[in-house]
Amino acid sequence: MFAQLAPALRMLVIMSVLTGIIYPLVVTGVAKVAFPRAANGSLIVADGKTLGSDLIGQPFDDPKYFWSRPSATSPQPYNGTASSGSNQGPRNPALADAVKDRIKALRDADPGNAAAVPVDLVTASGSGLDPHISVAAAQYQLARVAKARGLAAEQVQRLVAENTEGRTFAVLGEPRVNVLKLNIALDRTPK
Repeated sequence: MFAQLAPALRMLVIMSVLTGIIYPLVVTGVAKVAFPRAANGSLIVADGKTLGSDLIGQPFDDPKYFWSRPSATSPQPYNGTASSGSNQGPRNPALADAVKDRIKALRDADPGNAAAVPVDLVTASGSGLDPHISVAAAQYQLARVAKARGLAAEQVQRLVAENTEGRTFAVLGEPRVNVLKLNIALDRTPK
């Protein structure tokens, strides 16, 4: 029996070293050389301080900022270790109540805005980590942000346009706005 067990244990050790140590180190090394920014988390750094990542959203609720898409992660929003959707179906009363509450918060923050609320401002993404909103969601919030900051709407519109990302490979998805990048650009804009 030992004659059969010894080769199996050797193979277990060899494969563990190969697939558990050597392969991850090689892949990480290649990624750091070929794609250094992405391999390090696509971090956004300003004035020597890490503010976040291009890839993970952050919550904003101050009227002077563009608000992100809601997150369904717990125990806090945009928790990368708890990435998942809410799994609430369209007929779930909890989802309906959450959407109503989110619409109310948006209306309370901008009482004069009678436009239809874009769906991505009131529903969470599949991962709960989405850092982007649609261009329509940015347009919906534009007047509120401009007023709260004392900026001309045209100036804020220009920032939205500058921070709008096109379709991936020019064909996949829809144009979108990275909320953190846009809010950083807003903070850098003089009045």
